[in-house]
Amino acid sequence: MSYRHTPAMLNEVISLLNCRPGKTYVDGTLGGSGHAGAICSRIMPGGIFIGIDQDIDAINHAKAALQNDDLYIHLRHGNFIRLPEFFSQLNIKAADGILLDLGLSQNQLERSGRGFSFRKDEPLDMRMDTQSPQTAEHLVNKLAPQDLQKIFKEYGEERWAKKIAGSIVRIRQQKKIRTSKQLAQIVTDSIPRGVTAKQKIHPATRVFMALRIAVNQELDRLETFMEYAVDYLNPGGRLCVLSFHSLEDRIVKQRLKALEKGCTCPPRFPQCVCGQKPQIRILTKKVVRPTDTEVAANPMARSTRLRAAEKL
Repeated sequence: MSYRHTPAMLNEVISLLNCRPGKTYVDGTLGGSGHAGAICSRIMPGGIFIGIDQDIDAINHAKAALQNDDLYIHLRHGNFIRLPEFFSQLNIKAADGILLDLGLSQNQLERSGRGFSFRKDEPLDMRMDTQSPQTAEHLVNKLAPQDLQKIFKEYGEERWAKKIAGSIVRIRQQKKIRTSKQLAQIVTDSIPRGVTAKQKIHPATRVFMALRIAVNQELDRLETFMEYAVDYLNPGGRLCVLSFHSLEDRIVKQRLKALEKGCTCPPRFPQCVCGQKPQIRILTKKVVRPTDTEVAANPMARSTRLRAAEKL
């Protein structure tokens, strides 16, 4: 099966990663291997590339797409929070660049058959790793209304979270909610028509995003990764993160600011007593957004936010 995806902000990412021949780079979210292919072409000869993805379709695609005799290519199936484990397996201590692209791929939306898109009639799965036990169908049919409301409000910032959760609970008492089309219709019917008529996005957008985040534990895993990511960079190594909504971007921004500041002492202290030193230099003082030209060519890139830092 072909794997369709256009990488977001490719030129900006490659520039900020500062890819060099013979160095070690990690793509923690392979997707369609668009970023990975560009990285590999710049670290020949003798470079080491570690590609990670929790979607087995991405790994299978990368096996064919990234073949190169001038590189050492290692592909690992799993979430990027397993980076320390994968490095240990490969006897690698640190990398010269690490990339995360936190968005969905076109393949996942259009061809995975896992219910990521509210425009399709597919099983309500939403697992990026199909070996994970919990599906969106399970959450929708089993969670208490207050728990569903919390997911929709906190992860999707959905204004009508309570009403949507109530509708789901009422309808699932009559029959199980099993498909993406069913759920999308329930959400649409729960929001007043006057509101949906004025929205620029599909009424189910936020609910689908929130469920996907919950199923894949995306924010928790990102927070965990950002706590130790810099420890796995060589001095001068770069970390680049592409996020696609404000919750992800906030986690990345706050962690980078803390790492650049170093000291955690209260402002009232006359001098530092914690001994924490700055660990990074932020390369993107303001978040970098895609150009109008890129958005016109690749609408999926429109909400992309790029932040990058260099280890001191």
